[in-house]
Amino acid sequence: MTSDIDHSPSFETTASQWIHLVGVGIEIFGIFVIVAGIIWSSRYFLGSAGSSRYDSYKISIGRSLLLGLEVLVAADIVKTIAIELTFTSLGLLAGLVLVRTFLSWTLVLEIEGRWPWQRDLAATAQIEREGSG
Repeated sequence: MTSDIDHSPSFETTASQWIHLVGVGIEIFGIFVIVAGIIWSSRYFLGSAGSSRYDSYKISIGRSLLLGLEVLVAADIVKTIAIELTFTSLGLLAGLVLVRTFLSWTLVLEIEGRWPWQRDLAATAQIEREGSG
């Protein structure tokens, strides 16, 4: 007796698995960006002399962390789409995005000395001078 039941996975299941795999690949890339950025930034700390060595190192690491966090947020979005969307999965995604956004804002504050939504004071002064002159 043979069964006429098709044991092949459905298109939705296969697509979901591939999207999840893409999300994992993006996560691995995000981690690589952070690690490579730290290694690349170490040239500032090890290779240069002077008092600004620490500041350059800190800024360079902060920038690589910002980029890595953005890639990790993208991976979380892709992976959330890959699984069945529920209020729980959306809530977890929202929590992750909130935490990573807060980290990004604090890194921008540390690197640039201003919040992301504040304009650069030098650029604002330049615009005001050009407008009045």
